[in-house]
Amino acid sequence: MPSFDTVLEPNLVEVRNAVDQASKEIGTRFDFKGSSAKVEIKDKEVTLYGDSDFQIGQVFDVLNAKLSKRQVDARFLDAAKIEKIGGDKVKQVVTIKAGIEAELAKKITKAIKDSKIKVSASIQGDTIRVQGNKRDDLQTTMALLRKEITEVPLSFNNFRD
Repeated sequence: MPSFDTVLEPNLVEVRNAVDQASKEIGTRFDFKGSSAKVEIKDKEVTLYGDSDFQIGQVFDVLNAKLSKRQVDARFLDAAKIEKIGGDKVKQVVTIKAGIEAELAKKITKAIKDSKIKVSASIQGDTIRVQGNKRDDLQTTMALLRKEITEVPLSFNNFRD
C-alpha cells in the first residue's frame, strides 16, 4: 500500500553553520563593537545575548538573514520572551522546532479526514504516516497539507509504492 511520512525536520547542520556565520558577523560589525551581543547554540536551542531589546532584535535579524541564505525556513524558530540577566544585559532563547507536536498532529489528521480524500493518517510518535490505495491520492494529500498547514514547514519523506 503506498504511503509517506509527514515530518518536521530542520537541517541542523545548516542551522549550526548559520549560527557560526551570524556570530562572525556580530563580531565584526561596527554597531556591535564593545557590546555583549553574541549568539550561542546548544542542541536545539539558540541563545541571543545583547545590551537591550533593540540589540536583541538586531541580532535576531542577523541570524534570520544567515538562516535564509542557507535555505532554513524561519518558521522552524520559536522565540521566547526577552529576559534580563543582570545589569543591563538581556537574552532571548530561540528553540528550533523538530518533530510534530500532538496538537499539530491532531490538526493535520483532522485536515486530512475533512478533505474526504481516500487516505488514512496515523500519528506515529513525532511523524504522521499517510496511507492510501493510489499514488495520486497521496500527492493530492501532500498538496493539501502544504496549503492548509502554514505555521510550520512540513516535509514529506519515506514515500513508498
